[in-house]
Amino acid sequence: MIGKVTLSSGLEADYYVDAKRATLLPAGFAAMGELVAAEAQRLGATAVGGLTMGADPVACAALAAGADVKAFFVRKERKAHGLQRWVEGPPLDPDERCLIVEDVVTTGGSTLQAIERVQEEGLEIVGVVSVLDRLAGCGEKIEAAAGAPYVALATIDDVYPDRPDR
Repeated sequence: MIGKVTLSSGLEADYYVDAKRATLLPAGFAAMGELVAAEAQRLGATAVGGLTMGADPVACAALAAGADVKAFFVRKERKAHGLQRWVEGPPLDPDERCLIVEDVVTTGGSTLQAIERVQEEGLEIVGVVSVLDRLAGCGEKIEAAAGAPYVALATIDDVYPDRPDR
């Protein structure tokens, strides 16, 4: 979408990238799944997930593409009832090798929150993957927090090379 928007970081932008418009259609879901599954395999990941909403379709697509991993979701807030877990999904063993995923990264805030929660659970992070990076310069910050490599499957340069902030 072209026009003024407020991003989840609170920053304003002249355009919005709604990756779910493409990734929640059969062809986009399948392509995303194949790419994320390949990254999971390359890194030896045994679990794939991230902060809920942005990471949910990405992790599920990896499963659908045949990745031999567990999918998990990190809550934005701990539930006040039930088991009060931050990380939801099948039980993650202490030796799990986690791939943190996200749909669109700008400042990396959601990704960093997921990294922090997964590390608090005592789990190893082997990599971080975003479907699209808006190239706001957060890659090094993500890698430093995760202690693992960060890869973007695509960047804003790939999908909107003539954008006004370039």
